Amino acid sequence: MEDGSAGDFVLAVKSEVKIGSSDSFPEENFVEVGQSETTDKDLLCPICMQIIKDAFLTACGHSFCYMCIITHLDNKSDCPCCASALTTNQLYPNFLLDKLLKTSASQVSKSASPLEQFRLALLQGYQVSVKEVDTLLSLLSEKKRKLEQEEAERNMQNLLDFLHFLRKKKIDELNEVQTDMQYIKEDASLVERHRIELYRARDKYLSKMQMYSGELQESWFSSSINKDNNDLMFASGRTHGGVPTGNFQYKNVDAKSQASSFGAQGKETSSVLTSQHTSQSSLAVVRKKRVQSQFNDLQQCYLQKRRQLVNPLQNHDKRDADVMQREGYSSALSDFQSVLSTFTQYSRLRVIAELRHGELFHSANIVSSIEFDRDDELFATADVSRRIKVFNFSTIVNESPEAHRPVVEIPTRSKLSCLSWNKHTKNHIASSDYEGTVFVWDVNTQQSVREYEEHEKRVWSVDFSRIEPSMLVSGSDDCKVKIWCTNQESSAMNIDMKANICCVKYNPVSSTHIAVGSVDHHIHYYDLRNTSHPLHIFSGHQKTVSYVKFLSNDELASASTDSTLRLWDVKQCIPVRTFRGHTNEKNFVGLSVNSDFLACGSETNEVYTYHKAISKPLTWHRFGTPNVEDSDDDAGSYFISAVCWKNDSPTLLAANSLGTIKVLVLAA
Repeated sequence: MEDGSAGDFVLAVKSEVKIGSSDSFPEENFVEVGQSETTDKDLLCPICMQIIKDAFLTACGHSFCYMCIITHLDNKSDCPCCASALTTNQLYPNFLLDKLLKTSASQVSKSASPLEQFRLALLQGYQVSVKEVDTLLSLLSEKKRKLEQEEAERNMQNLLDFLHFLRKKKIDELNEVQTDMQYIKEDASLVERHRIELYRARDKYLSKMQMYSGELQESWFSSSINKDNNDLMFASGRTHGGVPTGNFQYKNVDAKSQASSFGAQGKETSSVLTSQHTSQSSLAVVRKKRVQSQFNDLQQCYLQKRRQLVNPLQNHDKRDADVMQREGYSSALSDFQSVLSTFTQYSRLRVIAELRHGELFHSANIVSSIEFDRDDELFATADVSRRIKVFNFSTIVNESPEAHRPVVEIPTRSKLSCLSWNKHTKNHIASSDYEGTVFVWDVNTQQSVREYEEHEKRVWSVDFSRIEPSMLVSGSDDCKVKIWCTNQESSAMNIDMKANICCVKYNPVSSTHIAVGSVDHHIHYYDLRNTSHPLHIFSGHQKTVSYVKFLSNDELASASTDSTLRLWDVKQCIPVRTFRGHTNEKNFVGLSVNSDFLACGSETNEVYTYHKAISKPLTWHRFGTPNVEDSDDDAGSYFISAVCWKNDSPTLLAANSLGTIKVLVLAA
């Protein structure tokens, strides 16, 4: 019966109520209740403040509900809005407003949900029985349970999806860990085998040395005895001739003393070997501590190289086959061994020479650029004192400070920002200055070879091509990159950019590819054969890119005033590593690179070095702060302003804002 009643009720609801139809309740009532809060005030009756029903217009131009205005005029004879005299004879039907209200009601009724229409019908007084209400409550309760069940199922499905995803992720991590463990096991076996071979070779060498020492001692002793016997026989023969005897004891003692001396030398050699072994043990302890201090970065480096070996498409670095066969290593393990040995080889920067560039506390002493020439025999400095100074490196390192004088000094018209030696023509060097001029100088004659004045603002950077010695590039605050040829009097190419240019650099193995860093936080990598768009834009820095340098044809380093260095792969167009440790927020502090190391300055008056495979500093050196009692500057305001590696050697030049230049070398 309940099921039948419910079914009948549902049919009754469909036939009698017809939710959403105009037969169940008046449209104007629906508009009155549903839209009273959101309808324009012009559609409300000024008396009842509801949607106007049966709109009538007064002679004074106001509209009211017919019943509202009639009731009002029964008591008063004026307009409720403007108080003008008004009678029932001055009321006129407002057909236009009625039509507008009915059209609006029809649109609203079509857009309203059935539940909303049913609710409004109840509010309008639609009559339902208790049984119908109970049936509705039962239906609603069932609907609620169904919705709750569906919601619970969705929640369970979400939880199950999460757990499946987590399980898959952990399985992938486990597989990766197991694969890494297999790599480690294989490599550990190879290294252990190689280590045992080295120990055997060392023991064999020591045995040979001891055997050689014993044989040499025995041979020496035997030869001494034979010689003594001959001397004895000679002395005995001469005795009959009247020559005194007694030389035999002297010779015997002499032979014993020489044998004893040789034995002492053997002991001394053994002592030296023992001392060397002890020294190597202490060095091993130091290197072990260094590895532990940077373990996470070294682990990441090892796993990255080892995993890349699996994908031959990513393994472009091929080791020499003879080395591979001799050492028995994979290329990845050999690469990492090279990184590890290079990284642990050095722990500090040792000062081997120091040069005072100018007067103490003079702002013009700031060295803005420092560069070695083609053969690393000379280095040049550029500063804001409007002079290019060229020094002999050997003299600075080996001579006394009194001999630390420039071999060439070239005056310029403006403050200098950058230098670049020509790597083919030894005596040519390019400079850029604050007036926007690019010069090419002949160091021997101290005269300019070319002078380019096309830039409209300060030129920050200039660089000679290593492949095409007559080509150079410059970047300026005028947002332009210009390519120059020393055989021409004007620029050969121009690239207009949207931001100030702070640094430019040729790819070392290409005369058609350049990297450009600017204040837009990006590095733009161009092919000069098509400059309409860069080949790639490297993004990641948060502030101005102040320097770009190539470690190789595929590796590009950049420095920024966000206190980071970044390493990029220009072939795959991906970021490789971010280096943090130094402080650089407002000044140009220098950047220099070689095949393994990066060096930069810091606004803490320190020079930092990084290994390209490790994101944390390898080591750093603080420039001493002089007595600043007579200076207006704060001691903390000094900073490193320029750095330069001596090719691929561990020797580094560094200069600070006081004009102090130090020759530093990486040491254990």
